[in-house]
Amino acid sequence: MKNSNSSLESLPTTFILVGIPGLEAEHIWISIPFCLMYIIIFLGNGTILHVIRTDPALHQPMYLFLAMLALAEVGVSATTLPTVLGIFLFGTTEINFDACLFQMFFIHSFSIMESAVLLAMSVDRFVAIHNPLRYTAILTLPRIFGTGMIMGLKSIILMAPLPMLLRHLPFCGHNVLAHSYCLHPNLIHLPCGDVSINNIYGLFIVTSTFGLDSLLIVISYGLILHTVLSITTGKGRRKALNTCGSHICAVLTYYVPMIGLSMVHRLGFHVSPLVHAMMANAYLFFPPVVNPIVYSIKTKEIHCGIVRMLSQKKARI
Repeated sequence: MKNSNSSLESLPTTFILVGIPGLEAEHIWISIPFCLMYIIIFLGNGTILHVIRTDPALHQPMYLFLAMLALAEVGVSATTLPTVLGIFLFGTTEINFDACLFQMFFIHSFSIMESAVLLAMSVDRFVAIHNPLRYTAILTLPRIFGTGMIMGLKSIILMAPLPMLLRHLPFCGHNVLAHSYCLHPNLIHLPCGDVSINNIYGLFIVTSTFGLDSLLIVISYGLILHTVLSITTGKGRRKALNTCGSHICAVLTYYVPMIGLSMVHRLGFHVSPLVHAMMANAYLFFPPVVNPIVYSIKTKEIHCGIVRMLSQKKARI
């Protein structure tokens, strides 16, 4: 009981967040690209959500999964916005301990959901190419919404123990974080006690979500490629592969920065703090900025839906 009380007493009241190391004097200028990114994220993903919601022709599995992806990306960005803009615009570097755990929980929960949606989208593309005649019969609306609920619950259940595990560790005055937001790989380096359980559980989450999802995505695309190669006409092959182009871009923009950040956290002990900050920002900001642009340009139905929406607004004016 004594050890429990002493660990609670050693919890920091606040954490100190860091913007871009070495560029503190330029934070007000750095805030401009961050503000632009947030505008693109909320406007771009919000537009996709609105078009899919209002256009009955887009109430199909592919576009409903895209709506889930946009929702997860908006969730991640909305969670980071208060601390990121607080640092760059107002110089607010402190965050309450519980607020930091709250932010960490939602950043990682939405990230887990985003990875799961990318896997669901790859399965959707496989079913559409391998068995197009039974596509809507297999991916019915109840199954799609049920899948969305399972993905959301899975991310919440997996992440729930992490804040509680962190609360039972002694921090011994260590409270300076390496980013503008709270991430578990960064938080886990601060305690002065035994973090083996936290590391094991964190590794379990990574392997059972991102690791398993990425493996199944690769398998899905292997099956897609096998199916495409069995199509006799070159035109048919190109048409089938074109339906996967936007999703492949989304997978790469999500997993490449995430793998880079993971390697920097685990292997880059002598890497500049600036590299840590840039990799973390790329991991969180690159996918939600790029994906709505890619889907708006490369997906004909989304592009036409946006054009129709803008045309209707002009007509009303």
